[in-house]
Amino acid sequence: MRRLMPPCFVLSAAMLLALAGCRSMPGAPVQPIGTVQGSGDRSPVAGTTVWVEGVVTADFRSGDGLGGVFVQDAGDGDPATSDALFVAAAPGIGPLPGVGQRVRLHGTALELDTGDGASLTTLQPLRVEALGTGAMAPATMVAAPYAWEAFEGMAVRIEAPLTLASADDAARRGELVLSFDGPLWEPVERAAPGSADAVALADANRQRRLVLDDGRLGQDLPLDTGPLPRAVARARAGSTLDDVTGVVDHRFGDHRIQLTAPPRLTAAPRPAPPQVAGDTRLAAFNVENLFNGDGRGGGFPSERGARTADEFARQLGKQVAAIRALDPHVAALMELENDGHGAGSAVNALVDALNAGLDGAPWRAVDAGQGPGSDAIRVGLVYRHDRVRTVGTPATLTEAPFDTLSRAPLAQAFVALGDDGRRGGPFVVVANHFKSKGCGDAAGADADQADGAACWNATRLESAQRLHAWLETDPTGSGGDRVAILGDLNAYGQETPVAWLRQAGWRDAFEGHPDAYSYRYDGERGRLDHALLSPALAGRLRGAAHWHANADEPRAAGYRNPDSAGTPWRSSDHDPLLLGLDLAP
Repeated sequence: MRRLMPPCFVLSAAMLLALAGCRSMPGAPVQPIGTVQGSGDRSPVAGTTVWVEGVVTADFRSGDGLGGVFVQDAGDGDPATSDALFVAAAPGIGPLPGVGQRVRLHGTALELDTGDGASLTTLQPLRVEALGTGAMAPATMVAAPYAWEAFEGMAVRIEAPLTLASADDAARRGELVLSFDGPLWEPVERAAPGSADAVALADANRQRRLVLDDGRLGQDLPLDTGPLPRAVARARAGSTLDDVTGVVDHRFGDHRIQLTAPPRLTAAPRPAPPQVAGDTRLAAFNVENLFNGDGRGGGFPSERGARTADEFARQLGKQVAAIRALDPHVAALMELENDGHGAGSAVNALVDALNAGLDGAPWRAVDAGQGPGSDAIRVGLVYRHDRVRTVGTPATLTEAPFDTLSRAPLAQAFVALGDDGRRGGPFVVVANHFKSKGCGDAAGADADQADGAACWNATRLESAQRLHAWLETDPTGSGGDRVAILGDLNAYGQETPVAWLRQAGWRDAFEGHPDAYSYRYDGERGRLDHALLSPALAGRLRGAAHWHANADEPRAAGYRNPDSAGTPWRSSDHDPLLLGLDLAP
């Protein structure tokens, strides 16, 4: 939901007049707006009355707008101070002039709480005098400013191309996350949590990050009625925007540009499914809460996922489109509904949909019996019986922390089939889904350590260690040494769970892929979805890729949008990964 302005935003006219009666100085001279703004985060004259003059550069009073205008003067000669401020519409004062009008204002300077720790220097007017027309050219930016506060309220035009980092909030709030100088990376994807390099990357991200806003505060407003074009609001991350023009605002914890004109978009193309060498393909898909109600077309809304049978049909269709496009022989799945393996289960709904229209019903699911695990969601394995065969029975690990925190892993041994039907040596695929980063009841070592790894990192590390120890026992009894750990580990590439597994001898299938990513959080990209191989299996690796069919797509492209039916785009919030190996005889 679009965030609304806190109720303290507008003071009553009576309160303003009372303040003016206490502090007003009749005949006080007009002062530069820069002296009202000051060079710090808050106005040095907050709570006093001032006289200022300037030109209205943006008007956001109408309907769901911000409730005021921005006024800018010619400057005070100090580059550390902003030359503009927000002027709130106040009852009983009369209408504020529109864009291009020169105005003299007498009012109270206030530092208003605009949510999430942000504040905005604002003038609550007591008197408004129109002075005719005026003009104020926007300041030109070619790089991220050292301090956004020096531009708060000012009209700007950004000539440098900005990279679209996320459009997930475009439909709900009219907001886009942009960045100067290319994409934003999760610091702990590139550097160890808490390290000087990770801190430096986080600081650089904060400076380069910018939110583009449509100047409206309402919820789920029609895109066609604002300055944010529909094509921009639904563009893929990685697209670029030029000629971004608006005023600098500070709300909800972010500096942002409130648009006054539509930007120019260069849309990033959707990528084709990757091709990898090798005779056997393994994949991992987070299917984002694939819940099929009661399994008979009813039972919606369910605990998670689709709210209606129609939504589930679209969700299922998108998963099938994605899996068929990558064409794996074994796929590890995360976030399946944990509802057994019967005819009405979510995993069998997916298998039936994959088999639709195919001769011989080649797709099958590994049946682990109950579970695995007791969480509402579980992992699963599906495979093509015409390309691989299972060996022995599946194995699961349900001891702590896989009993109530991380989801229980599922391991199954397979052999690949040659074109002549001969079988290769056994290999084991393990589907995994470690504890998420949401804090919830996290405490002690699992609390956020302020190092970039978020909450439950200690549990994820313990999960990695116990998984490794379990696999050392050959739980499937296959007797082979070719093992693949696949899935959503909820840890970025340099966080301790993944780093520990590498140190224990597991080989990262994406080593040598510095730009690999599978997920975006708040516009920053990194890998939560991993493929870690035993040395024997790593020697047979021929290719590895993430398909950016999901993480770069806006949330509006997902299954809740009827127009997206039948496409693989935004089939999940995670990108699938694909490996190619030589495993057939």
